[in-house]
Amino acid sequence: MSETTGRRPQRGEDPLAATMADVARLLQREESVAGTLDAIVRAAVERLDGMDEAGITLVHDRKPLTPAATSDLPRAVDALQYEAGEGPCLDAITGHDIFVTGDLAGETDRWPDFGPRAAQETGVRSILAFRLFVSGDTLGALNFYSRRRDAFGAEQRSAGSLLAAHAALAMAQAREQEQLGTLRTALNSNRMIGAAVGILMVQHAITQARAFDLLRDVSQHANRKLRSIADEVVATGTLPANPGR
Repeated sequence: MSETTGRRPQRGEDPLAATMADVARLLQREESVAGTLDAIVRAAVERLDGMDEAGITLVHDRKPLTPAATSDLPRAVDALQYEAGEGPCLDAITGHDIFVTGDLAGETDRWPDFGPRAAQETGVRSILAFRLFVSGDTLGALNFYSRRRDAFGAEQRSAGSLLAAHAALAMAQAREQEQLGTLRTALNSNRMIGAAVGILMVQHAITQARAFDLLRDVSQHANRKLRSIADEVVATGTLPANPGR
């Protein structure tokens, strides 16, 4: 295992288990999805032996993309894979399994368009791909790349599988936290807008609809967000001047 594991395994402790425990703690510290994805690929190459390069494949609006990678190499390989519509990373997502190749140049049966072309254009020969999932929900794929033939043996498959499990849980947690943050922001914004509408209703003796229209008119003409106008009304008790009038 890498010397950057963070701590030495205790006597009798399995080195891989110790590494994965450290990785789990590392990923838990990330608060955003983007930060979690970057931490996953960094941990893969820094803490697991034999993992030269790593990347993550996600599907957005039915299109695959690589939001995190350790270098431009995984992105170049993935671009060819997405263009061809075939390859181990895509199969890991759709096939719900682990996919490995020891020589992309010879993969004329499984990936006839992608395999030989990727080997020739990028020099990558070995790929190891794991599905990232939680409770049946597929999140994407964690992929490893090497320019060496037969680079990924049983040790790498075992370590990669454990990392993929930790990674999927960390991704799901980060995604949930971001969604909760967005919801809190929206609820807080709605409260402020509602408070501003209430102030204007009392101040001008108008209906709720008319008060909201006043906020919206100022927002549009001042080119400011509705929430910003509402914040000012709540803070000052007065509607800002409408530059459109």
